[in-house]
Amino acid sequence: MGILVGVFQQHHMTDIESPRPDHEAGARPGQTLDTTRIDDTRIKAVRALVSPAVLLEELPVTAEIEALVEHSRNAISAVLQGRDDRLVAVVGPCSIHDHDQAMAYASRLLPLAHELAGELIVVMRVYFEKPRTTVGWKGYINDPRLDGSFRINEGLRRARELLLAINAIGLPAGTEFLDLLSPQYQSDLIAWGAIGARTTESPSHRQLASGLSCPVGFKNGTDGGIQVAADALVSAAAPHAFMGMTKMGVAAIFETRGNADGHVILRGGKSPNFDAAHVAAACAALRKAGLREQVMVDCSHANSAKQHRRQIEVAADLAAQLAGGERRIIGVMVESHLHEGRQDLVPGVALRPGVSITDACIAWEDTEPLLRGLAQAVRQRRALA
Repeated sequence: MGILVGVFQQHHMTDIESPRPDHEAGARPGQTLDTTRIDDTRIKAVRALVSPAVLLEELPVTAEIEALVEHSRNAISAVLQGRDDRLVAVVGPCSIHDHDQAMAYASRLLPLAHELAGELIVVMRVYFEKPRTTVGWKGYINDPRLDGSFRINEGLRRARELLLAINAIGLPAGTEFLDLLSPQYQSDLIAWGAIGARTTESPSHRQLASGLSCPVGFKNGTDGGIQVAADALVSAAAPHAFMGMTKMGVAAIFETRGNADGHVILRGGKSPNFDAAHVAAACAALRKAGLREQVMVDCSHANSAKQHRRQIEVAADLAAQLAGGERRIIGVMVESHLHEGRQDLVPGVALRPGVSITDACIAWEDTEPLLRGLAQAVRQRRALA
């Protein structure tokens, strides 16, 4: 019997169970190499990242917020699917850098959003991440204290707190998805999302969009090209499998169903592309790709030639198109803050409240009539039906 047990153990003992690999480091074949000369040689430090599940438990969604997010997503989807003739208006600061100032803006936008709800689906622009052409402040999540301390865990917590507060007063929020991990911390609070001009061509961001629960807009390329955005819509509508991080903070393979609520955002390029001719050309490209002929127009960026007050002129042109019966324009984007202009982030210098620290914005005093003008244009378009 003892011989049989010994034979059984010999044939069933795994390499992990065997004591043979358990040896002291030494000069022998197969020893563990010190790879520090070739691995992570440019990593300065590695810090722990809070898991999404921990943050979501600490700052949970409420039943009322869940209902608002779901209702807002469905309403925007209805516009994209042609079941609702309202205009989606994504309006707010270029980027968020202060909780209280963002809430002050939200408190002004909310009553106007309710007043114009028959014509506009107003979504507050709540952007936490900023793509940089070279270097600069990367946003509220990356550097919430604005001092280069990069307290990202704090930034994730502050971002979620703000989204909860904005949704709690009854105002849906929209954001740009830039980092591929951050959606796990905040996407449950987002009614509408955007993929920026620099990332529209990114396969990873197209895959991300295919699994997002909200409608997503893809901006045309920085050169003004529409095809890259059309390709992104086709890709995002298809199912994908890719690697990512779960809400428990574990690496996993995600399999998506595809996102049918994608659309193009015209943001200009080498020249503006908001006028009737460019809208028609963009829709022709979408038709050729077998996609819905519809666009959202960004009044800022290249469409305003980076001159913030020209957003007012762009919106007026869009209102004229809408009033004339144009139904392929399904939304607008406007960069607006409490006060107009922008300011530099300078160490030791106090910031002016309510003024952007990234792209220049129009003031609230100009935003209100702009939105009223778009709402009136929707009424006129409706009267022509």
